[in-house]
Amino acid sequence: MDFSSKLLAQAVDEMAQLPGIGKRTALRMVLHLLKQPKEQTLAMTKALDAFRTQVIFCEQCHNLSDVPLCEICSSAKRDNAQLCVVEDIRDVMAIENTGQYQGKYHVLNGIISPIDGIGPQDLTINSLVEKVKAGEIKEVIFALSATMEGDTTIFYINKQLQDYPVTVSTIARGIPVGDELEYTDEVTLGRSILKRVPYADSL
Repeated sequence: MDFSSKLLAQAVDEMAQLPGIGKRTALRMVLHLLKQPKEQTLAMTKALDAFRTQVIFCEQCHNLSDVPLCEICSSAKRDNAQLCVVEDIRDVMAIENTGQYQGKYHVLNGIISPIDGIGPQDLTINSLVEKVKAGEIKEVIFALSATMEGDTTIFYINKQLQDYPVTVSTIARGIPVGDELEYTDEVTLGRSILKRVPYADSL
């Protein structure tokens, strides 16, 4: 794709690095921004810069946050005895949108995937085990995608928790095998959480 401007080419190349964005779509987006008031484009770049440089991970659940302890972890209305284990921030948002869960979360920031070079040491599994070891948590609910990698991750963590007096459950398989949690509709996901089953019964 030939451009009459090196600045245009550079902007398109950067935009095309976003997931699901090809060169043609990137070109349309860049040209759209060019037509907008300068203030609007500057506001967007300022917001992105602030997000990239100021956002942090919650020191307790590893969710994205603006402060050391996120709103969910600091809420007195949440059930401290329930801990929902998810892959990433998108899954927290998906579950929160159902309105069916009132416990706390633990974000793994990935799942075990040897083919991608991701092992247990690359995830926040150790801090999860430490939380359970502390004794306040009574139930760990696995809400991971119904994929081979998701099942492998659940199996591994379950073995790490076997020596502790905690109930381990997994969301019901109302979610089709192979589906990602974030793409599941809210009704199905909500029912899957409410009708969760003991992990041992799901094997």
